[in-house]
Formats: sequence, structure tokens, C-alpha cells
Amino acid sequence: MPDTAIARRRLGRIEVGALSLGCWRLTTRDIAEAGALVDAALDCGMDLIDTADVYGLDWNGSGFGSVEETLGAVIAARPTRRESMVLATKGGIIPGVPYDSSPAALRSALEASMRRLGVDHVDLYQVHRPDLFTHPEELAATLRSFVEEGRVSMIGVSNVTAAQTRALHAHLGDLLVSTQPEFSAAHLDPLRDGTLDLCMEVGLTPLAWSPLGGGRLLDDGAIRPELAAVLDELAEREGCSRAHVALAFLLAHPSRPIAIIGTQRPERLRDLSRALEVHLDRTDLYRIIVASEGVPLP
Repeated sequence: MPDTAIARRRLGRIEVGALSLGCWRLTTRDIAEAGALVDAALDCGMDLIDTADVYGLDWNGSGFGSVEETLGAVIAARPTRRESMVLATKGGIIPGVPYDSSPAALRSALEASMRRLGVDHVDLYQVHRPDLFTHPEELAATLRSFVEEGRVSMIGVSNVTAAQTRALHAHLGDLLVSTQPEFSAAHLDPLRDGTLDLCMEVGLTPLAWSPLGGGRLLDDGAIRPELAAVLDELAEREGCSRAHVALAFLLAHPSRPIAIIGTQRPERLRDLSRALEVHLDRTDLYRIIVASEGVPLP
């Protein structure tokens, strides 16, 4: 059984599962199918459900906002699901602009997301991409107003630099609880670019998207042979799969990341939960880093 300290992570003032469900690929229009996936996630302790208004424009989706509409239909079909989840969405991407975090644009985005989701508040609202032409003080004022109005409980950012996060935190303070970088054994940038260091400095929770490298970590031809070999060796030792080891590597970082899982198969969610039972020591972790980067440590 997984250790509770490993299985649960802090997000602001609450705790959520160390693994969460990402909805980028939730483009099915079958509400029963989507509901079964959400149920499986919640049953596995993946109570953070992460989506975005722009989801649905790709991955065979039917258009902007369509994934939020599907998730909203899932919640409407069984309202108790809403009580069991920590609902996160994102805004700030406007196709053709492409990024707008001005007060009017972000307020419009939030209100539209809430309508599609059929909810009166969002637990975690995230700025999806940085708008380089909105001052962080102005952005903080907009986001703070969402919290003061009771529409949003917590604020996060996504795909931003450590410097951009620090600038927003200076104006927003403890209302900012998370940042969402790409992070996996195949993409180690947050280890080196200050993202995870800043999380530990100011108390943010990293929400790691693409924790299996978009599937690259499971494909021998998409990663360094050395990395595949190390992951497989550790998987054999631990009696688990390469995916379990890759997730355990990410979860071992002291910033206590949450891994956003994008699979659309309930049985796969249940299987990946086994990553919480895998133990890697420091030697294992550094072997993965060296194999991923292809450069010996000094």
C-alpha cells in the first residue's frame, strides 16, 4: 500500500492526491464513458481534476470549450462527483491573439468556463500561458478579485518562467498556490531552470504535465537508450513497469510535485496508481538524471 505521505500532497491549504487526472484528451462526447474515467480517477485518490477552456481544439476535439462542456455534463449527471473533486481549469489563451490576461479578457474566460462546467466556483483557476503585455500587478488584482467574489478558491499559473512566477507572487502572495510546468524523466528543465527551487522557496506546488513525456518514456526509440535501460532495470528490481518508475522519479522531488495523468482509460489510471508504492533511493534518482541528460554529474 502507498504511504499516505507519498499519496497526498499539499495544494494551498488542502491536500490532494499525488496523481491527478488531466483532461486535455477528454474529447469523447460519450458522457457515460467520460464519467467512468472521472469515477476511476476519484476512486484512485486522483481528486484533482485539471482541464482548460482551450481543451477540445485538438486531440480530435469538437472545438474550444468542448472538454469543459463534457466535464460539466459529467458533473451534472452525478452532482456528488463535484463534491469529491478539486476542480481546476485554465484561461488566458484566445486563438488568434494568442494570449490575453487583461482584466476583461480573463474575467470573460472565467465566466465562460464556469457556465460550461455548470459550477458556481472553481477550486483552482490557472493562467494558462503568460501574457507578456499584462503587468503582474494588474494580473494579480484581477485574480484576487475572483477570490474575493467567491468564484475561485486558489490561483495557479502554467507554462511560465520562474521569474514570471516570482513577479506575480510579489503582488498576489499566498493566493498563488501552484505552477504547472512540463516535467518528467525525459524533460528535466524544471530541475535546472529555477522552477522547482522557487516552488520550495515560496511554497508553491508543482503540477507536472506530461509526466511520462507524452508517452516518449515508454517508447525505446524516443528516449536515450541509457535512460530506457535504467528505467527498465529499476522496474525489474521493483517488480513494476517503466511507467511506474518514471512517475516515482518525479514524485520523489522535495518540492512534492503532483503528476497530471492524461490517459483516457480507467484501467490505466488504476495501474498507474501503483507508482505510489515504488521506492527509489538517491542513487536511483541520480542514475535516471544522468541517463536522461547523457552527461556525467560533476
